[in-house]
Amino acid sequence: MTELTGDLGWGILATGKIAHTFAHDLALVPGARLAAVGSRRLASAEAFAAEHGGTAYGSYEELVADPGVDVVYVATPHALHLDNARLAFEAGKHVLCEKPVTLDAADAEEMVRLARHHDRFLMEAMWTACHPTIRALRERLRSGVLGRPRHLHAELGFRVEAPPEDRMLDPALGASALLDMGVYPLTFAHLMLGPALEVHATGDLSRDGIDVDISMTGRYADGALATMTASITSWSSRRAEIATDLGRVELDDFHHPARATFTPVVPAEGGRAAEPGEPVEISGTEPVIGRGYGHEIVEVGRCLRAGLRESPLVPHEQTLAILRLMDDVRRQVGVTFATGAPPAEARPV
Repeated sequence: MTELTGDLGWGILATGKIAHTFAHDLALVPGARLAAVGSRRLASAEAFAAEHGGTAYGSYEELVADPGVDVVYVATPHALHLDNARLAFEAGKHVLCEKPVTLDAADAEEMVRLARHHDRFLMEAMWTACHPTIRALRERLRSGVLGRPRHLHAELGFRVEAPPEDRMLDPALGASALLDMGVYPLTFAHLMLGPALEVHATGDLSRDGIDVDISMTGRYADGALATMTASITSWSSRRAEIATDLGRVELDDFHHPARATFTPVVPAEGGRAAEPGEPVEISGTEPVIGRGYGHEIVEVGRCLRAGLRESPLVPHEQTLAILRLMDDVRRQVGVTFATGAPPAEARPV
């Protein structure tokens, strides 16, 4: 496999809000540079380039043809990801694709196939899996020093105030509380507990048939359970907690964590009730880069310089496993998309 040396040239495909956040963090990563940005409207690309740098292109085709671009960050709505990634692969570019990589597992499997066919690197932009605090917590939990995890809870939601044609509400673009928000608690549970053995779900749908609120329960290896919620109608706490047989882990904001805290519980003796011990802070060994997206950028660069075609932090099978879960959740709550294979008829839960 060919290893890349020198600065990594990034091309950003689309100019929405997430693309701006990504560009801000990209500027903070040594060895990474914004080479170009592409939009369907040249004026939008030029405004983006004026703020962040790079060459502006008025089409995605021109962006992926730029020889200074080594890897393309796909920042379009979910429903467009597969076509955008295919365009980049065919131009010989590596791809970091926003989450979820596609609307369903079948399309994600096709994206992985395309990456392998063209011998290109592909990673889902699941920056949570690359975050120093999440990585440190995962390592501590898996080492056993925090005890055996028995229950995990994670919730993420905010109220979306947008016109019906906005990508967060438009079914044609893959609007979904599950795809936009639920992917995070599902991934957090996967990282901490391993692959889910089963997930049951219920939800509330909009008049347009998209899920606006989702509640999920999962069963994992060794008897661990998880409860997870996602919403685009209400403000959640964004908290996550993991109860173990030795104490409790708490994250005030697992979506953008500064730290995790483990509070051990002192066993009861002589008729006394169990009491909480001294809290222990868990954080990564490296500072958080910007809003946290910088760490996925660092990981892509590390992998490409090592000649890898997928990341051990966000492996293809993890991405596919989460999408298969989301396919099943959609089947349970009765959500279908116009593109891709529609889920089977909803079943009672």
